[in-house]
Amino acid sequence: MVEKNHPSLSVGAQCRLLSISRSSFYYAPQGETAMNLDLMQLIDKQFLETPFYGVRQMTWHLQNEGHAVNCKRIRRLMRLMRLMPIYQKPDTSRPAKGHKTYPYLLGGLRVERPNQVWCADITYLPMRRGFLYLEAVMDWFTRKVLAWRISNTLEADFCIEALNEAVHKFGPPEIMNTDQGSQFTSFAWTDRLKRIGTRISMDGKGVRRWPHPRQHLHRAPLAVPEV
Repeated sequence: MVEKNHPSLSVGAQCRLLSISRSSFYYAPQGETAMNLDLMQLIDKQFLETPFYGVRQMTWHLQNEGHAVNCKRIRRLMRLMRLMPIYQKPDTSRPAKGHKTYPYLLGGLRVERPNQVWCADITYLPMRRGFLYLEAVMDWFTRKVLAWRISNTLEADFCIEALNEAVHKFGPPEIMNTDQGSQFTSFAWTDRLKRIGTRISMDGKGVRRWPHPRQHLHRAPLAVPEV
């Protein structure tokens, strides 16, 4: 909007009329230094190999490679590059705000037959450049994996798909026990269980009072395809 060669208004007068400082008109943004560009290339290369590296780990890595850098510089460069680390152990049991939780129903209960109690849980599969998530539905009495799904997100859809497959093959269970993760407290999951007449049981927050189903996945004939 400012014309350098205006016939009647100087640059200063135009800046005053536009309520901007004269210095901002003459300002020319400076690009990154050659050193920072080299560091950004190194960061990008290392991040492809270790996408779980945060600012501290990346700083330590570069320092070990002989580069005189600190966390402040690496944080700024990673933000400029929009690099967000993928943590090694994602929290797959985070509750969602506003979701209803249900009481634990298995205290003192004798599980004596198939389809009396099912359980479901999510674990993560570390890949070369990220994670996939595995959800399995298991019969508590037989320790058999009834259905499973893999997803690259933690939305509830892939959990419900596994539940539907298990119900289709084996019929509905009397009780379904899970943790309080957002997938299992979602309306889609709990409504599906209610519609098939299954009672909902959830472990207390941070407390696992029965053996974790993930400990027994190796007993069942679960063949996960290579991804």
